[in-house]
Amino acid sequence: MTLVHPLDDEHAPRFAVGQVAELLDVQPAFVRRLDAERVVQPARSAGGQRRYSRVDIDRVRRVAAMADAGMTLVGIRRILELERELDDVRAQLDDAQTRLRRKEDRR
Repeated sequence: MTLVHPLDDEHAPRFAVGQVAELLDVQPAFVRRLDAERVVQPARSAGGQRRYSRVDIDRVRRVAAMADAGMTLVGIRRILELERELDDVRAQLDDAQTRLRRKEDRR
């Protein structure tokens, strides 16, 4: 098993709201609102502060682009939910196809 160095872990929650806002040139209030509206929900520090990973930052960037295109946060949240559902269905399909191939190979 290969261990990922903490600095290389794209899922490690390392960035504060202000840092994310500065990186993406958006207002900190916008970043906080995404959490309040359950669009992008970051991890929390022991003190309860929001901490964003690189994956979270990419999601905030994408959401900001959709919002700039005129989409509502409710609509954006639904799109993200549907994308996660689609990813789950694709994974289930891949698993079923793998099982079917194995079964056919045993014949």
